[in-house]
Amino acid sequence: MNKNTYDETNIQVLEGLEAVRKRPGMYIGTTSSRGLHHLVWEIVDNAIDEALAGYCDDIEIIINKDGSITVKDDGRGIPVGEHPKTGISTVETVFTVLHAGGKFGGGGYKVSGGLHGVGSSVVNALSKFVEVTVYQNEKVYYVRFEDGGKIQEPLTVIDSCSNGRTGTTVTFKPDFEVFQEGIEFDYEILRTRSRELAFLNKGLRIILVDEREEGKRDEFLYEGGIRAYIEMLNTNKVPLHETIVYFEGQENDISLEISLQYNSSYVTNLYSFTNNINTHEGGTHEEGVKRALTRVINNYAKNNHYLKNNDESLSGEDVKEGLTMIISCKHPDPQFEGQTKTKLGNSEVRKIADNLFSEGFERYLLENPADAKIIIEKCMTAARARLAAKKARELTRRKNVLEISNLPGKLTDCSSRDPLASEIFIVEGDSAGGSAIGGRDSKIQAILPLRGKILNVEKARLDKILGNEEIRSLITAIGTGIGEEFDYQKLRYHKIIIMTDADVDGAHIRTLLLTFFYRFFKTLVEKGNIYIAQPPLFNIKHGKTTKYVLNEKEKEEYLATLPETTSYDVGRNKGLGEMDASELWETTMNPEKRNLLKVTIEDAIMADLIFETLMGDDVAPRREFIETNAIYVQNLDI
Repeated sequence: MNKNTYDETNIQVLEGLEAVRKRPGMYIGTTSSRGLHHLVWEIVDNAIDEALAGYCDDIEIIINKDGSITVKDDGRGIPVGEHPKTGISTVETVFTVLHAGGKFGGGGYKVSGGLHGVGSSVVNALSKFVEVTVYQNEKVYYVRFEDGGKIQEPLTVIDSCSNGRTGTTVTFKPDFEVFQEGIEFDYEILRTRSRELAFLNKGLRIILVDEREEGKRDEFLYEGGIRAYIEMLNTNKVPLHETIVYFEGQENDISLEISLQYNSSYVTNLYSFTNNINTHEGGTHEEGVKRALTRVINNYAKNNHYLKNNDESLSGEDVKEGLTMIISCKHPDPQFEGQTKTKLGNSEVRKIADNLFSEGFERYLLENPADAKIIIEKCMTAARARLAAKKARELTRRKNVLEISNLPGKLTDCSSRDPLASEIFIVEGDSAGGSAIGGRDSKIQAILPLRGKILNVEKARLDKILGNEEIRSLITAIGTGIGEEFDYQKLRYHKIIIMTDADVDGAHIRTLLLTFFYRFFKTLVEKGNIYIAQPPLFNIKHGKTTKYVLNEKEKEEYLATLPETTSYDVGRNKGLGEMDASELWETTMNPEKRNLLKVTIEDAIMADLIFETLMGDDVAPRREFIETNAIYVQNLDI
């Protein structure tokens, strides 16, 4: 494509910039921290589009000291000529008219990143100011907008540039009236996504700089693309074969990249992307690859006599055990569906993905028989464990939600049969369980006490996990089943609340439970059904008043409100079992007064890495994590 073919005629205008400030959630999802950071990606996505079209090699993201963000790219530069429909410059059109851009059928881009495509104008609408500098035609063009998109300085030539320099620089400062939770950008959030984008777009350099802290800078460039991504994801694991398998192909302007490597763990880490969007609900690209993976491995195992019986076969779960895989699809017209619009729905992709993977993986297995043997044996061991787990799973199965006879004996159930109204407290120890049972609202609150620390599921296969009595009790009480039998409609309690002591042991038990829920009930985490109770760490007695506070900070804030001449006594609550039933109800269980933390997943890939670091076999990364993060620990009991 000639650079000259990208001009004002490529930009198609669909509608005006109405109601963005009134209903920002419709355009960026939320005005919380996630929505704030979404603004950055809307601008970065425009630069990524230039990279996908082959015209951008470097993107720089800068967090400025004043809280604004600057995004620089060396693409072709947003067209500056007058737009035929709006009568103003195309740059001004892109930043003031909703759905105006090269990704809306104007011929600007074959493939476009990002989910919404409303980026520049929405960022402008939700910012105090936006400055745009375009390098094009050996000139430097500049325009400034303020207060939600009003043009303050129309597009003007402010300088000249030589050596054929092109590109766009955008600086914006979010409006604190919109983002009332704060407008502080989190470097780690920007770092994680920047690295991901560099993995997904091989050869693209992304530089991240934080001017708020001297020397804080990261540079990401991966010539290996998603192969390098697999290498990073398997850093704390033991690979079963040295080669990181990789295939790429294209058909009808739809391109696919697939990379994989098996490791010795029992966990599957499969991530798919479409136009750089993490399609965490899956879709047709995933379906095609999974179908091919199961078929190719079974065919190879039978043809090479690993499976002796023709009726014997490996399941989809068997062939995914210990698999780390990335699937990246670039599609000119992606159709997204699912609850969060992150499931690819294009039916033609299924066959393309199946064919590409089948051909490539069959060839890999035939050309690498030693690797093939290791992979097949891993899958067959998983199959044997699956059969053992099937027997153990029978002990956790319930015929229907209303049947009580199969519930674990230690569960004290609630009387309500409405899952939406019901909640279950998973409590550490019989003593705390007794207090919780005595203090609860028996209509809606169930109590399940656990003895000690449950099995670390990060280090065990399913058959061993299901052999653990405490875990079986948990699965049975929840009611949904696990794995391929999981059925969200059978969930017995829509609030599952982890309630452990506010000390180191309690934190360890909480982490073990969170690992279990993340690995076996990820849907419950994604749907917001998992909570953490917040028992108070201190009680402060002042006269006839007893005040419970969550942590050291709240304690100091409360003490500062007391008169200087007053005497008071500060007690530390060592465990839930030390509270009587009424105290536990008032401080931790009463829906009218309690503090609950909802467990959410902002980034599933980072969550995987953290759980592997904290709970996996490799000690060195865990030590490094603790040393790095020890300074952030509060309420440390020694």
